[in-house]
Amino acid sequence: MVGDESFFGRKENIKAISKFFNSDKDAAALVYGRRRVGKTELIKHCLKKTNITSIYYECKETSEINNVKSFSEIIAEIFGLPPLAFDSFESTLAFLYKHAAEKELIVVIDEYPYIRKVIKGLDSIIQSFIDNNKFTSKLKLILCGSYVETMKSLLLEENPLFGRFDLVMNLKAMDYYESALFYKDFSDEDKVRLYSVFGGIPYYNRLIDSSKTVKQNIIDLIASPGSRFENEIQMHLKSEISKMQNAYEVFEALARGFVRFKDILSQSQVSSSPTLVDVLDKLISMDIVVKESPINDENNKKKAGYYISDQLTLFYFKYIYRNLSRIAVMDSGIFYDKFIEPDFEENHVPKAFEQVCRQFLIRKNRSGELSDSFEKIGKYWYDDPENHKNGEFDVVTENDNSYIFYEAKFREEKLDTNRIWNEIQQVNNTGLVCTKYGFFSKSGYKEIDESYRKQLILYVLDDLYKIDNENK
Repeated sequence: MVGDESFFGRKENIKAISKFFNSDKDAAALVYGRRRVGKTELIKHCLKKTNITSIYYECKETSEINNVKSFSEIIAEIFGLPPLAFDSFESTLAFLYKHAAEKELIVVIDEYPYIRKVIKGLDSIIQSFIDNNKFTSKLKLILCGSYVETMKSLLLEENPLFGRFDLVMNLKAMDYYESALFYKDFSDEDKVRLYSVFGGIPYYNRLIDSSKTVKQNIIDLIASPGSRFENEIQMHLKSEISKMQNAYEVFEALARGFVRFKDILSQSQVSSSPTLVDVLDKLISMDIVVKESPINDENNKKKAGYYISDQLTLFYFKYIYRNLSRIAVMDSGIFYDKFIEPDFEENHVPKAFEQVCRQFLIRKNRSGELSDSFEKIGKYWYDDPENHKNGEFDVVTENDNSYIFYEAKFREEKLDTNRIWNEIQQVNNTGLVCTKYGFFSKSGYKEIDESYRKQLILYVLDDLYKIDNENK
């Protein structure tokens, strides 16, 4: 339901932050991640679960004195004090560290890059507080922020805060399973469809309305004039990228399926290889693009591919960005039927299903539930000289140099022995020798020859969304 304030998932993150809170000494943590990923909600959720006095302050894009005034009001309210008149952010922190010498205190400074920008040497000031109070204070300080590049710079050796953080958390998007907790009233098929559009960002998933169809949610949230996410992608990109044109060029090339560096360069209007390297590095640091090499040739740069990892960004550049003029003048339902639905059902969702299956295998592998555990999972590059071609298998696991091939089928028809055998033959023809062959079928199986069972791993859609013990 829209507006449901329940908190879903993030169990490992909650455990790590709770452990940090329960430390019996002065400590500092760095929590960062892209916009909308749920950093603030996670921290506030953890604060609600602790009995330790806490102060949460979200910095503003304004002067130091304005921030100090707002911060002081919160401190006075928490401690039941008359108005406090601090003259600097440093004196505010000094008061808090002194108070924490007697009693445990948690202080969260959210959107830290804003205050850091207006106070010269703030990193050094905080480093001094941490070092000078390590054995006399019980203050737990959390610095939080969405400007990923700025937050990562605090971890560099040349930064004063290097080595001062007891906990560093780069909060990532949720996987398909935790994302589906936001829209559990939908069918498993539709959960895959929703994940293929809105991905693992809690802010996006919280706005999905279970009383509407997948199509209507897509139209209302991103595929119509004035929709909730109409400017979401541009806002996110502009917050960290100065030259937007190059980024848009790269996204358009990636959305059209050009993933190799040389192909992205030739298909975009980016001026040079060094410029493209800079753009891709920036997008990777923002957790919007991922660079992936085949697990059987990880050091070969020519075989590495770049992929849009954020589902909403991918959907936007596939279907919305290139059609903005059409969206402005067409009926939204007709636009969806003509420019989204055919490719969405035929290509986009099945491709996302591969990612869902990969995440499922990782979940099961981490929990020790797979009899065929693995050390690597990813794409597998093959050369087929006989047929003068090469290519990749999208989901292959490796353990001690033995491989298991997985095929994900998001189709209406059930898989039978003949179709499975044809897939296996195609794999064998490339020279990939597998110990077993795995299949994920949306619609299940029929007439599977029992003689093949030992070398097959068969999953149905329901397996991916079964509630495990952790989430009961």
